[in-house]
Amino acid sequence: MSVSSSNKASLSDCEFDRYSRQIMLDNWGEEAQLKLSQAKVLIVGCGGLGTAASQYLAGAGVGQLVLADGDVLERSNLPRQVAYREKDLGKGKAKALSEQLNALNSLIQCRPVTRQLDGMALELEASLADIVLDCSDNMATRQAVNAACVKLGKPLISGAGIGWQGQLMIFDFRTSSSPCYHCLFPSYQDPQSRSCQSAGVVGPVVGIIGNFQALEALKLLIGESLPASFYQFDGLSLSLRKMLVHRDPECAICQPRALLNKEISHADLA
Repeated sequence: MSVSSSNKASLSDCEFDRYSRQIMLDNWGEEAQLKLSQAKVLIVGCGGLGTAASQYLAGAGVGQLVLADGDVLERSNLPRQVAYREKDLGKGKAKALSEQLNALNSLIQCRPVTRQLDGMALELEASLADIVLDCSDNMATRQAVNAACVKLGKPLISGAGIGWQGQLMIFDFRTSSSPCYHCLFPSYQDPQSRSCQSAGVVGPVVGIIGNFQALEALKLLIGESLPASFYQFDGLSLSLRKMLVHRDPECAICQPRALLNKEISHADLA
């Protein structure tokens, strides 16, 4: 996994004190904390999912966070996007969230991208990141982020929430055998054609999924290996259902990459 240009050999006294409760974990320690301080995470979407995930990543000491969102904060966002304050109404979400995270942790760097990422801009930002979190709210963006991560071989943690339901998906494209988001949802139309605007959403549901995204990102960043998985969360019954994701052999997104890697491998042998 690539890291930033920082080559710190040890943590400062301030960092040891700040992150002491996680450093003391058996599978964490100073080495894992150093990995976090040198890591870069791209978060696409600064709504309910992105605000929840980014706060815990910032709090944990992830060195660089890139926050991408072209929307401005509206009053109806406040019940579930709790990183913002009423004084932020009308401001760009990416910039307002960056300010909040810098106030939370001055030891990290936050860079806002105040427009919707797509095309080459999306691929460039993803190529510079160690992990990408898809916290967007529409199928077109989810498919674009997935395709970019597959192409670049970047781990992707995707979240979604509507009504009382939440979804969490983990894909590690550092291995060519990983399935992708398109294997699960091959259509570019939203399942059931619903959105938060038309169907509503319970604030804590997206908060829970965003926290799950942060948790899985931290595990990947400190060196844990995670299988491709799909989690369905039901806020009414407080249940979490896990399913392993299998690759679609006819997937138009991830299957060509596997074939390309195979061809390159054969070429190298030749």
